Amino acid sequence: MLIGEVSEQSGISARMLRHYDRIGLVSPTGRTHGGYRQYSQDDVRRLFHVEGLRSLGLSLQEIADVLADLSFSPATMVEQLIARTHDRLAREQELLHRLGQVRASDPDAWSDVLRTISLVRGLDDQSPSARQRLVLSLPERGDGDAAVLAEAVLNEDDANVAGALQWALARTGEGAIPILAAALQSPEAARRHRALAALAKIDSPRAGEALAEAYRHPDPLVSARATLARGRRGTADAVPGLAALVVNGPDDVEAAEVLALLATRYGLAEDVTRAVQGELATAEVSARQRLTVALAEIPGPLARATLTALLDDQDKRVSLTARFVLGTRPSDL
Repeated sequence: MLIGEVSEQSGISARMLRHYDRIGLVSPTGRTHGGYRQYSQDDVRRLFHVEGLRSLGLSLQEIADVLADLSFSPATMVEQLIARTHDRLAREQELLHRLGQVRASDPDAWSDVLRTISLVRGLDDQSPSARQRLVLSLPERGDGDAAVLAEAVLNEDDANVAGALQWALARTGEGAIPILAAALQSPEAARRHRALAALAKIDSPRAGEALAEAYRHPDPLVSARATLARGRRGTADAVPGLAALVVNGPDDVEAAEVLALLATRYGLAEDVTRAVQGELATAEVSARQRLTVALAEIPGPLARATLTALLDDQDKRVSLTARFVLGTRPSDL
């Protein structure tokens, strides 16, 4: 059969058939007398095999791998499909819940309902560029779109679309904050981290408060971001966690800045210095250097005395760091 006949009888577009041929997934193996490529019965059977696997949710690359491996056991793939299906059902159930919230908001007119449905469908588009264009075209509104946009940002895995969604969500106000705060407790790490990024983008006192409440979270990234947020709010119980962040490394500069803020604006200089002293007692050399630098902007005699004692540290790198910090430290600290 020629491509047109196969397309008509199978319901698969000629464009998709040409794509299968181009990537080597299903290529017609026969030739007509006129030199046109022709699908054999084996080709057609392979085509329907491909369509069957696609209906199960496999990507074209996964289908090609399956068909190329004669010893392939379907058990692993079935387990993957089960996991994907559970994940999809969970997302759809969550979206259904959010749509219920939109319905409960009692939209003023059918136009509002239709616009929300259109937004949900657009955000479900398979093309990242199409999703991004839709989000960037949204007018500035109140909380009406917050639930839908929040659910979208929690599920978005394309960085560009995620950035656009965070921007749009920040413009809606604070209606999405409870949804994002709840997502911090998700068993899914990616969902938690997307919620973190979205709350940071909103950057309002209420968003900071929601984030600060998660400072005891078992996820190190959530805990770190929450501890920083808690410190910026002037909460004294963030001090030990911030000192620990200086020790751990990745957030040391930001943690040191927040410790300085707590010490200078909120009068917690002694608390900060004692927390640093506690970490200095057991930290390795590189962490001790970071802790020494963190004392640079901490006012008070206790911080200065701690730095002075570090001049005699057994590790030369730490003592040199202390000497540098004392030399550049303002005299009024």
